[in-house]
Amino acid sequence: MKQVEIISGDYRFVANLLTEEAPKTCEVFEKMLPLKSEFIHVRWSGEGIWIPYGDTRTGLDYENHTSHPAKGEMLLYPGGISEMEIIMSYGRCCFASQYGQLAGNHFLTIVEGLDKVYEFGRKVLYEGAQPIEIKLI
Repeated sequence: MKQVEIISGDYRFVANLLTEEAPKTCEVFEKMLPLKSEFIHVRWSGEGIWIPYGDTRTGLDYENHTSHPAKGEMLLYPGGISEMEIIMSYGRCCFASQYGQLAGNHFLTIVEGLDKVYEFGRKVLYEGAQPIEIKLI
């Protein structure tokens, strides 16, 4: 199983790529690696943090999609109704935009450091954007 490492300051998470459940999404995501960006707090979705990609389009369609990611699950929304984005749930989350509820492709699940995901999400909420780096391990 392929894994990625997500690092932000003192926080480190390891996640499994869901290559069987979302193969095309994982392929697109792997081409984005190593990824250096910032997580910012969501506006509409509850306890989640996200990386916006604006008008970027990858040609992806829906696969393994959900509107209700669990804590430590990441979705890639290919764009359409709203902008392309990657969202990570750190608690109760219903993926949405100003236009209403959305569904994104669940392609990654945190398996190490899950006990710190809520704390990290709250840090983003109260302290603002946090730099992150994601790479294959």
